Amino acid sequence: LTQRKKYELLVDMEDFEGNKSFARYSSFSIGPESDGYRLKVSGFTDGGAGDSLTYHSEQRFVTFDVSDGSCARSYQGAFWYKTCHYANPNGAYLWGAHSNFRAVGVDWYHWKGYEYSLKAISMKIRPVQ
Repeated sequence: LTQRKKYELLVDMEDFEGNKSFARYSSFSIGPESDGYRLKVSGFTDGGAGDSLTYHSEQRFVTFDVSDGSCARSYQGAFWYKTCHYANPNGAYLWGAHSNFRAVGVDWYHWKGYEYSLKAISMKIRPVQ
């Protein structure tokens, strides 16, 4: 997906109150299947959301059914988990503020913390020169 060109990443987010925020990364790549689709991300620019993704750089993509999928099982998602996450865009859709299910929602920790599940999040890449 990202082996032939250089890419940047834009992560757009929205909460249930209509507030929008973003995080931009000037360098984004995904490694080959043989390396577990390893994430590489750097060059953070803050659009109000804070940096919840750089922590996950150099991690392999993890799902609940792989041997090291304990974070995916615990937080009900699939992602480039470390121990375990600051970002969980594939988490459970919990409709905003919640306190019963810490960190299992659609989380971006440095913007809304672990007890708020976002209304929307999108990750968009584009080639850079």
